[in-house]
Amino acid sequence: MSEPIIRFVDVTKAYDDEAILDQFSMDIGKGEFLTIIGSSGCGKTTLLKMINGLLIPDTGTVCVQGQDISKTDLIALRRNIGYAIQGVGLFPHMTVRKNIAYVPSLLNKQNRQKTEAAVARLVKIVGLDQSLLDRYPSELSGGQQQRVGIARSLAAAPEILLMDEPFGAVDEITRRMLQDEILRIHHELGVTIVFITHDIREALKLGTRVAVMDHGGLVQIDTPENIRNHPATDFVKELVSDR
Repeated sequence: MSEPIIRFVDVTKAYDDEAILDQFSMDIGKGEFLTIIGSSGCGKTTLLKMINGLLIPDTGTVCVQGQDISKTDLIALRRNIGYAIQGVGLFPHMTVRKNIAYVPSLLNKQNRQKTEAAVARLVKIVGLDQSLLDRYPSELSGGQQQRVGIARSLAAAPEILLMDEPFGAVDEITRRMLQDEILRIHHELGVTIVFITHDIREALKLGTRVAVMDHGGLVQIDTPENIRNHPATDFVKELVSDR
């Protein structure tokens, strides 16, 4: 792996004296699609929040693009990171167009032409129908809302995209379509994606590597093929047998 874009070194994080991450170390390469799976409460979301500077480790270091997050300008850090979550978090009072245009309009200092071009590009990237642009989030299906959420998370052309169970609230057919879309987006943009899921099939389908976590630690990190064929522990073996 070339110089990692994200690095965790001996990271510990506790809530109410309970260790969520315990001496956790992991490197994520530039342009990688890393899926993370593990038992509930094992620290998956905590990892994402640390990459985004929403949480700081109690001990150890988290470096993003070579910068220690505890010593860097977090606003500047977040400009380069997109965040897509389950339930999307769209502005309900804004149309789809305005939701997607929100970040580009700030970046382009209200330059309308540039903003409209950015919206058109993002709509195309996520495969969203143009006819939906003047609708409000409440008028969209779950899958359509999720596409808008992904478009918005890509609005600042981030180098890193964090995704926390983004397809968890949609039906199976829509989920498969969105999985194919995010693979295409990864291929086209070369963005580094860190993707949390509770579905082992999704983890194996999407990831260039899969990280399996349990009790605040990394149990195995490997290619989907090796996770499938050479599980390192009984926990991983059991996970893979569920697919």
